[in-house]
Amino acid sequence: MALPFLPGNSPNRQLGKEKFHKSQHFDYSNGVPMLVGCERPGIGGELLVGQKIKPKYSLYPKGQGSGLPSWVTFDKQALCFEAYFQEAVPQARDETYRIRKCKIYFFLEDDTIQVVEPEYKNSGISQGVFICRQLIPLPPPNDDQFYNIFHFNINQQMVLYSRTFTVTDCDSFTRNFLTKLGVRLNEPAAVPDDPYSNLREQMEKSMKPLRPYERRDTLKQFLDHDRQVLRFSCFWDDTESVFGDPRELVLHYHLADDTIEILEIIYPNSGRDNLPKFLRRSKLPKRPPAQMKQPGQMADRTVLNTFASASQGKRFILDSLRTGAVHEEFYKDSDLAVGGEVNVWGRRVILTDCDQFTRDYYRSKYGIEDFTPVQYKAPPAPKPPRPVPPYNGFGSEEDSLSSCQGLLPKPPQKDFHKFMEKDRCGLDSNVLDFRAKMVANDPVDRDRVFIISFYLCDDSISVFEHPQRNSGVLGGKFLERGRVKKPGQELFKSELSEYFTAQDLYVGATLCLNKKFFQLLDADEYTFNYMEQHAEEFPKANVGNILSKLRSIPEEKQSEIRKFLSLSDPNNAGFIPFESFRGLLGGLDCGLSEHEVLVLGRRFSEREQPEEDVGLMLAVAQDFLRKKSFEELPHMARAFTHSDRNKTGRLSTKETRTICKAFKLPLPEKLLGGLLGRFADRDEIDYHAFLAGINWLEHPAPPVMPEDSLKFEVNARFDAGEASVKNVNYSSLLEVFSFPSNTEDPAAVTST
Repeated sequence: MALPFLPGNSPNRQLGKEKFHKSQHFDYSNGVPMLVGCERPGIGGELLVGQKIKPKYSLYPKGQGSGLPSWVTFDKQALCFEAYFQEAVPQARDETYRIRKCKIYFFLEDDTIQVVEPEYKNSGISQGVFICRQLIPLPPPNDDQFYNIFHFNINQQMVLYSRTFTVTDCDSFTRNFLTKLGVRLNEPAAVPDDPYSNLREQMEKSMKPLRPYERRDTLKQFLDHDRQVLRFSCFWDDTESVFGDPRELVLHYHLADDTIEILEIIYPNSGRDNLPKFLRRSKLPKRPPAQMKQPGQMADRTVLNTFASASQGKRFILDSLRTGAVHEEFYKDSDLAVGGEVNVWGRRVILTDCDQFTRDYYRSKYGIEDFTPVQYKAPPAPKPPRPVPPYNGFGSEEDSLSSCQGLLPKPPQKDFHKFMEKDRCGLDSNVLDFRAKMVANDPVDRDRVFIISFYLCDDSISVFEHPQRNSGVLGGKFLERGRVKKPGQELFKSELSEYFTAQDLYVGATLCLNKKFFQLLDADEYTFNYMEQHAEEFPKANVGNILSKLRSIPEEKQSEIRKFLSLSDPNNAGFIPFESFRGLLGGLDCGLSEHEVLVLGRRFSEREQPEEDVGLMLAVAQDFLRKKSFEELPHMARAFTHSDRNKTGRLSTKETRTICKAFKLPLPEKLLGGLLGRFADRDEIDYHAFLAGINWLEHPAPPVMPEDSLKFEVNARFDAGEASVKNVNYSSLLEVFSFPSNTEDPAAVTST
């Protein structure tokens, strides 16, 4: 029993519906009302009664592919099919139909189809794009639909705009794509022959139109191997002829055109004319004829003179029977090898050697690995010795030697590269400074302190003596800068004398400088750092060499070392004093010098850098400015204020240093850097406080001792050795060796 048709009892289709737009089905075209949207849905996108919306593009299996639209997913992807169609020729006598081959492209992004016919030379038909890219409808009665991907297969016929195409084959991408979609492809079909094309081909073969000049394509070989030449060293034994002698040649094989060129090596005073070439560049035959042929006889073809007339000119054709063809073999790159022979117009030339490019060429192309040179002559006799006369004492040894090397004396050459690399550059002085004492019996000389500086740019040495009060000895320059010879060498000899090098200077070494013996006691921080950074040049600063010496300690001494370490470290902290460490290494008798002990202590130590007193540094700076009468401080204050754009009273360290250098502030680099570091706060300097501290006119500081000024003037710190090395971490040192670290009870270790 149906419910009465009352409000609330009848279903309402509009409930829950959100879209109520109305599709446009009718429109005016040139003033005529017509139906333009027959496939458009009704109100809200609902289909009309009996309406079925046909898909616009190909239907792919659901759940496959990406979520992107087809025009993004299949962009620039197309299926390629090979096809042909038969076209009737009703107005020709020689042909009734022709077979026209074409390619069908199906674009996956929008199901458009394009038909292209390849162009053939002298076909007489307009070829190219046969059907432009577009959606092609199916043949009637389904002309309201378009071709999609499932309408394509191999070995089937397709009707495109009333023209029947037969699909014969497709490419690999198309085959894989259709196979993944589940399409079962047919077997490829053969293209039928075009009878008129076959007839034209037979006619062309029977005619054989050979012209006097045939074109041979040698451009590819020229472009691939242009300027590539194989070079062989050759030898020709011409001793059997009258006044003959062995001849050395050079063979060049040009890969661009397979030609050979031979040059002769003519030595000075050989009695031969210096001819430019032994064989001009040309193709070299393997079997040269007994008699030279006339020009034109070496042609591959015979030219027939078919017609000659003074008024109408001449006509030539080539002999199709090739009666005059000359087949002659020429040398190729495969015929040349080290140790082989080449027949150069009757001359037996032996290939003895080749260059590196030739070896690489034959190794990569032919896999040849044997390039042993052929010995065709005795080794050259050794040059007679040219003894150098002994040094006569005039000038330097190098200058005297250069005068013996030629008629025109030249000054001795200096090592310019070494000078440019090791010369002073910025804060790197490249100068090794050592503190030394004089080895003498006189107690006054034993108390004298010297600074020995070694300049790496030219291996020169200078000695400076520290002035000491009430010593009776004037300080200052002790030895002028220059190269110093090693002692114990003969003065008048032919060989050059040996000079001291940077490797001869190290802590603990004894030098003899101008018959005075000096013992090096210590070095500054820069010297230690430089020698450790260039450990490959300085064996005494190479930690690897030092550790290898320690590893050679006998096993019986290992227990003594452990016992000594346990007694020196009663608290088991892992550190011992440096003096105890130095005494231990000195008693091991393992060949370690004082410098090596210092390097090892610096490597395994807690180093403490002493800080300079700011007041002392300012006093020393004022002392330098007072001695130089520097009165440019007001001008420097104005320059600082001008550079301070924000008027904060602070400038960066770089700007402060630049202004000081611009006014040529007469302070040593070490003292200036130390002052800027003390006044710096987060890379900013209070230039008012800095200028007030060095102002010796308005804020004079107390006088300083000469040794305080000298410490900053010579720019050397000799407290970087044993003074800065307080304690040595022997536990980390023992980890390098097989000794067990001291982690047990000291009493137990002592008892063992």
